[in-house]
Amino acid sequence: MQARETIVAPPRGWLSLRLRELWEFRELLYFLTWRDIKVRYKQTALGAAWAVIGPFTTMVLFSVIFGNFAKLPSEGIPYPVFSYTALLPWQLFSRALGDASQSLIGNQGMVTKIYFPRLFLPASSILSGVVDFGISFLVLIGMMLFYDVVLSWKMILLPVFLLLALLTAMGVSMWIAAFNVRYRDFRYVTPYLVQVWMYATPIAYSRSLIPEQWQVLYSLNPMTGVVDGFRWALLGTTLELGPAFGISVAAVLLVFIGGLFYFQRMESTFADML
Repeated sequence: MQARETIVAPPRGWLSLRLRELWEFRELLYFLTWRDIKVRYKQTALGAAWAVIGPFTTMVLFSVIFGNFAKLPSEGIPYPVFSYTALLPWQLFSRALGDASQSLIGNQGMVTKIYFPRLFLPASSILSGVVDFGISFLVLIGMMLFYDVVLSWKMILLPVFLLLALLTAMGVSMWIAAFNVRYRDFRYVTPYLVQVWMYATPIAYSRSLIPEQWQVLYSLNPMTGVVDGFRWALLGTTLELGPAFGISVAAVLLVFIGGLFYFQRMESTFADML
């Protein structure tokens, strides 16, 4: 019997996403995600508390500067709850961006020695951040009880906006992770990008402060719709389901699809460049 030779190669072209292959390797995604969770909390003095310290400290700072001094409007919601609610999806997005963008370089040994769907590396970094999100969410529930903010039926739609946050994080992370492999100095750009992006997102302030003529342009930020959706689902604030929100959702899908195809396009070069 003649021996068969199987050649494993990364996909080529813009349309060969190999979705069946992703499904066959699904257990690897689980183990990579679990590994990232264990590494994040291994040998830490405060453990899971770090998931709360970051957004809670930022919330206190925003409350003092923007809530007390600047007196920014918060749509009738206590400002600490108003800002912390927006910080939940932002923390998930920004942390995923930092971890996933370095995932290929950090796993150089795996990428250069064996073949597997490289897409799982940024994906596992993002999925592991959902654990931090869950811990921070419990703190938000406690804050809402403390400030007598009543939950409504809209909360059942929260998973939709969480999915949009994950898609945005995944889309941007795939772009940056691929850039980092080719241009190593691009990692220095990421912290500045995250910082500028945060102030371009309605976290410390309400979207209502943006002039009407700038609303459509402002909606090109995919995280704008995510943050507005979180506040609407949890706090009952105003959510304009018009062109502006539609543009923000379309931006999420465009960033994700564009990142997916660009990452797949560059995948064949990762091992050589690393």
